[in-house]
Amino acid sequence: MAQRNQDKGVTGGVPVVTEPARIRNVVLVGHSGAGKTTLVEALLAATGTIGRAGTVTDGTTVCDHDPAAVRQQRSVSLACAPLVHDGVKINLLDTPGYADFVGELRAGLRAADAALFVVSAVDGMDAATAALWEECATVGMPRAVAVTRLDHPRADFDEAVALCQRVFGDNVVPLHLTMLGDDGESVVGLLGLVTRRVFDYTAGLPAQVREPDPEHLPAIAESRNELIEGIIAESEDESLMDRYLAGEEIDPQVLVADLEKAVARGHFHPVVPVCAATGVGLDVLLDGLVSAFPSPLEHELPAVTGVDGSPRPPLTCDPDGPLVAEVVRTTVDRHVGRVSLVRVFSGTLRPDRTMHVAGHGLAERGHPDHDADERVGHLHTPLGATLREVPVCVAGDICAITKSGSAETGDTISAKDDPLLMAPWEMPEPLLPVAVAARSRADEDTLSRNLARLVAGDPTLRLERNPETHQLVLWCMGEAHADVVLDRLRGGGVELDTEPVRVALRETLAAPATGHGRHVKQSGGHGQYAVCDIEVEPLPRGAGFEFVDRVVGGAVPHNYVPSVEKGVRAQLERGLVAGYPVVDLRVTLVDGKAHSVDSSDAAFQTAGALALRDAAEKGQPTLLEPVDEVAVRVPDHTVGTVLGDLSGRRGRVLGTEPDPDADGRTVVRAEVPALELLRYAIELRALTSGTGTFRRHFTRHDPMPAHLSAQPRNEHPPTP
Repeated sequence: MAQRNQDKGVTGGVPVVTEPARIRNVVLVGHSGAGKTTLVEALLAATGTIGRAGTVTDGTTVCDHDPAAVRQQRSVSLACAPLVHDGVKINLLDTPGYADFVGELRAGLRAADAALFVVSAVDGMDAATAALWEECATVGMPRAVAVTRLDHPRADFDEAVALCQRVFGDNVVPLHLTMLGDDGESVVGLLGLVTRRVFDYTAGLPAQVREPDPEHLPAIAESRNELIEGIIAESEDESLMDRYLAGEEIDPQVLVADLEKAVARGHFHPVVPVCAATGVGLDVLLDGLVSAFPSPLEHELPAVTGVDGSPRPPLTCDPDGPLVAEVVRTTVDRHVGRVSLVRVFSGTLRPDRTMHVAGHGLAERGHPDHDADERVGHLHTPLGATLREVPVCVAGDICAITKSGSAETGDTISAKDDPLLMAPWEMPEPLLPVAVAARSRADEDTLSRNLARLVAGDPTLRLERNPETHQLVLWCMGEAHADVVLDRLRGGGVELDTEPVRVALRETLAAPATGHGRHVKQSGGHGQYAVCDIEVEPLPRGAGFEFVDRVVGGAVPHNYVPSVEKGVRAQLERGLVAGYPVVDLRVTLVDGKAHSVDSSDAAFQTAGALALRDAAEKGQPTLLEPVDEVAVRVPDHTVGTVLGDLSGRRGRVLGTEPDPDADGRTVVRAEVPALELLRYAIELRALTSGTGTFRRHFTRHDPMPAHLSAQPRNEHPPTP
């Protein structure tokens, strides 16, 4: 909810910048519970942006303002929290750590120019965080590591660093060591390895910088040598290593300059110990974000085209260039309406101007292609849910616009007279279906409106109105995502229920059969008379339906043959046994009888349907279930477990191959009945500790095993 400044204790001025060089966009990445939101809160308090830091447990943090986040005590959506340090605006993008909200994480990566990986000194990291590191490495995104929760009794900074080096690689090197207090357990300061200075926090922030004590020198010397060698290896000065090996003392200022360049290029990844509770390392971290992380001027921008797909030259981060911005998150506030979080990549966004909003390429997820010209009212800099008005938003900055009528997450904002379209970022496919139904007709309209708002803001949510099962299905990323979606729907005043998801089955006949249909009625005046005989035979899977006329001698008048076919087709749609559509049959009309007065189109339609039903009693009716081909991407060490699980799901493994996009991972391809995949998104995550992903697509229908078809899992077949 948008709020006034004082509602969240906002004390700092509204940060407004006009130069991209004075902006840093940093996304915080890490598993749930690593301390990302708490760290953001501490940084906001340390810079005077807010009066005092809130807590996750109390639900008082700036970033976790969503009611679902407060209830679950974890982030469920992307939040932007800007602050100012040394005259530079840092847009901190706090992302959820739970895998279900990966869409919010990817939006944060799109809006950022660098990533700060937050690793707990207590709990380490999960496999998904390691996979994300590799993803960032692929695109060359600069990264650093903040090791948090140093105040915990079980915190082990050295072990956390060793873990990061094992998982992330050798270029992950600490810039500081932790300094313990007199009790030998609490962290009260940092030992700077490059500067050989002590940052003492015993008196709080800011740190007192002083010379190290004699007992600190051996530890500093040992770790400093490793750090310096790493910095020199990345230096553009090829003579630096020779001078260092010759025993020359390298000027710390030279080392710092080379370090900052290596970090900005994404070649070197510093580790900073930081504790939100005690303030240790907060100022050091802020200094690093400003000096080592790149400005938007140094970040390669996404490709753009015309809205018709015509090529356009690459963008540069130029405030005077063509206007190109992107909506990275959309919410609907009950007071101010639609709120769009926007990253401006080129040009300058100004209030009271008409802009072009374009969204293309997500029609299959319920986002039809759209183009509209809209007037921007006011611009705001967001601080969590708080909106503070600003006069402009230049290239490289992030702002919020309100009351847009059509802007959705992923849309491109450009000039009215030069509409452009940005290449979309990769969105994960939602694979957990949840069927919902309004409790009453009065709730149906409200449900429809609320769903439209949710789908507009969440590209990982797909809405499907299944015409065969007559269900409204929400495709979600997982159980936690589904819980949040349902909470938001109910929070909008909708009374709804969930129900078992039904899979659209089919029917067919497994053996040839004959059918006789006789429809004769006489009730005064014109009666009804039609008789037809058919032969039915199964066709190969996917062949569909064929109707053949083999009547001789005019037993069924030529003008009534289409009526028989129409009646047969209608019965195929209604089903023969379980109420599912019938497929893969050839029906041949071989004989029949007609009456010169009482026969009619309607009578022969009924007779055709009766004949097909008669044949079904003799032709071994069989249920067919949809079969999907799945591609499961998992770490190599979990392949055996996944293969066994697929076999237990009646799957047929087609083969395995190394993942071309990632080392140490395997792609398992298999064909699996769709009934067995309803909760596979959850179960695969459990099997692979959150690292497995899969894609699926329909291939064909196959006969359902007899023991399952006797009690099909579709508890309620579609109403005829």
